[in-house]
Amino acid sequence: MVDVTDEAADLLRRLTADHGPVMFHQSGGCCDGSAPMCYPDGDFLLGDADVHLGDLDVGLERAVPVWMSKAQHEYWKHTVLTIDVVEGRGAGFSLEAPYGVRFLTRSRLRTDGEP
Repeated sequence: MVDVTDEAADLLRRLTADHGPVMFHQSGGCCDGSAPMCYPDGDFLLGDADVHLGDLDVGLERAVPVWMSKAQHEYWKHTVLTIDVVEGRGAGFSLEAPYGVRFLTRSRLRTDGEP
């Protein structure tokens, strides 16, 4: 399950206005840490090794899809992930980098009634 804060939804609307439709891929580490990476839709090549976590309704015609690698999903499948935004510079590959903010993922364990 994936969700978004109001602040991150505001930024996603701005990024969509500036860059067209966007998508997320939750980074698994290395040079980008474990940040949710925001790309113009289609710029990140997805394949059989990726899992579609869901779509973020941010008040646009098109929801923002969120993806993660299958291997990483095995570790996170029992959590609810929330995309948030904070001040500070994040990874240079993600669209928000020039805006002086960065996306981050907050997580919590799912409760019994959640899918």
